Amino acid sequence: MKESKEFSDFDGGELVKMARKSVTEFLRNNSKINNAAFDSKFDFSSGVFVTLNKQNSLRGCIGYPLPIKKLSEGLIDAAISAATHDTRFSPVTADELDKITFEVTVLTPPVEIKVEQPSEYLIEIKVGRDGLIVENPYTSGLLLPQVPIEYDWNVEEFLGYTCEKAGLEKNAWKDITTKISKFEGIIFKEETPKGKVVREQL
Repeated sequence: MKESKEFSDFDGGELVKMARKSVTEFLRNNSKINNAAFDSKFDFSSGVFVTLNKQNSLRGCIGYPLPIKKLSEGLIDAAISAATHDTRFSPVTADELDKITFEVTVLTPPVEIKVEQPSEYLIEIKVGRDGLIVENPYTSGLLLPQVPIEYDWNVEEFLGYTCEKAGLEKNAWKDITTKISKFEGIIFKEETPKGKVVREQL
């Protein structure tokens, strides 16, 4: 995928605006948007998440951790799913769109963190740079890089809450059967609903 420096602020604006357009089109007309120029520009595979916030509270967040789809396709699917299929929330309505801000996180491919002792995770993981995926043979959980910044967590807290996201005990990261991977994110977000799109620096 592109490196962070290769995503211009203009690119970020296009991604966030397309996320909003996709949800608007789906909620108002029950159809998926089609934009050939956008598809052509972002035709490389990449993980991506779309986050919806309403009055500084989470309203939906869904995405693809792995680069299994073209960014153009994954973005649109993630945006619609964040608005309509996040089971933590009721589906977003068209009337809410003017109160919601859209945020897009483009992910680097996850890399498993290899350690000999779990305590080494505390050195290998950097808050403000890394997102985490915690997995075992039965379940998995993911938290984006911006989450520990928002909640002022340290690395150990970040690990614990990612384990909880996977439905595990907070200290499951200390179990040798638990696989932990990290990734980085390039984040673009609306400052206000339908407002200026900015690159978020963690």
